[in-house]
Amino acid sequence: MTASKDNFSRQAALYKQFRPTYPAALYQYLLTLVPARGTAWDCGTGNGQVAVELARHFTHVIASDISQKQLQQAALKENIEYRLMPAEQTDFPVQTFDLITVGQAAHWFDFDRFYAEVNRVAKPNAILALWGYGLLSISPAINDVIHRFYTQTIGPYWDPERDYVDAAYATLPFPFKELAPFTGSITQTWTLPDLEGYLNTWSSVQAYIQKRGENPVTACITEIKTVWGEQEALSVLFPVFSRIGRVVRKELI
Repeated sequence: MTASKDNFSRQAALYKQFRPTYPAALYQYLLTLVPARGTAWDCGTGNGQVAVELARHFTHVIASDISQKQLQQAALKENIEYRLMPAEQTDFPVQTFDLITVGQAAHWFDFDRFYAEVNRVAKPNAILALWGYGLLSISPAINDVIHRFYTQTIGPYWDPERDYVDAAYATLPFPFKELAPFTGSITQTWTLPDLEGYLNTWSSVQAYIQKRGENPVTACITEIKTVWGEQEALSVLFPVFSRIGRVVRKELI
């Protein structure tokens, strides 16, 4: 991997509307670890979901992404500064951040170059938190349809980096002083249109559409309708995984 990939500009509006939100417990855990609440960097911010939460607790938040279309969807707050820039090459001063976060994006980065930036811009003993979420779960019958869709229909259209997500980041390189991870779940209540909207945010679905000229989600939702049941909305669960470490800053040459 040589540079961050932009797989989400095309579906930026869908991404903001249908992507799940992270649990409050995740942020509360991170706050117990940070040495101070001065400045945070949310890298790969997308539409700023994480940045908005960090802004409640930090004096200043810088949120960066390589997608202008994603940033155009971001909520504006007085103490959030949005930047269009890659994770691997920033113009931040040395020792700027108390906390660096990456939600559901680190697997797209050039790890060596990003981690070099982390070491450069993190304050001594700052926290680096990388997290993501796995395949959703609704009911055994629906899960079976989604699993087949995920692995067979659109399986060939996932980028190789998706393997890191499937492994819950266990195989992700992480050269920092590792701390206890946050483990938990995201719980949402979704209608069938909500689920359809979420599936359409997947980069593999967009790749399938580009290659074959048709949307594979349509057939998937048609099959799910047969096992959805009579309830209008169902509970949806996403497992959350993370890698969290303290940046013991090396001397820069």
